[in-house]
Amino acid sequence: MISFKNVAKKFGPSIIALEDINLEIQEGEFVFLVGPSGAGKSTLLRLLSREYLPTSGKVLVAGEDLAKIKSSQIPLYRRKIGFVFQDFKLLEDRTVFENVALSLQVRGIIDHEIDKEVEKTLKLFEIWERRNLFPRQLSGGEAQRTAIARAVIGKPKVVLADEPTGDLDPQTAWSVIQLLGEINSWGTTVVMATHNKEIVDTQKRRVVSLKEGKIIKDNKEGKYEIH
Repeated sequence: MISFKNVAKKFGPSIIALEDINLEIQEGEFVFLVGPSGAGKSTLLRLLSREYLPTSGKVLVAGEDLAKIKSSQIPLYRRKIGFVFQDFKLLEDRTVFENVALSLQVRGIIDHEIDKEVEKTLKLFEIWERRNLFPRQLSGGEAQRTAIARAVIGKPKVVLADEPTGDLDPQTAWSVIQLLGEINSWGTTVVMATHNKEIVDTQKRRVVSLKEGKIIKDNKEGKYEIH
């Protein structure tokens, strides 16, 4: 599903964000990316979202070389990817319902189908009763559930989560992890960057550790190991 082949990413002549990255993630896997700030976790995710291009090497998703995607085709590619961020990135002037519906509106789906899908998704994520509220009226957990609902309503093959529990209290963070685990159980590939050692160690999923732009450990046993 996801393949990094000898990937490096540099910013200017002296800043090396990623170096010699070789990584294979299979369809349906749940993979944690861990490491200190500046290790390259977010850069790796931004390469997958086609926000960045590698300086060298290849990044492939479902066999497609992302560097060969034309600019006009990037929005179409991104519709196949779900994004979940630490700061939610919800539109403040739209309700919960409208934020989630937007993901289907850009696909040209008819209003009747959108209403049905949004209702089903919001009920699944237990935020249907909040559908008419604006982001500023939500708790952190409700906002993140809304962001996840928006990310997955289009049934993407891959979900990228960049520190999705970073600003949440422990109980809410656990509920977000459970949601991502449920999404993964549907067959969706999930790649999540996190600093949360406790969550990683209890989930027993694959852990890819980065340090100074390099992969230093690829642990199939689910251990958070940074040296």
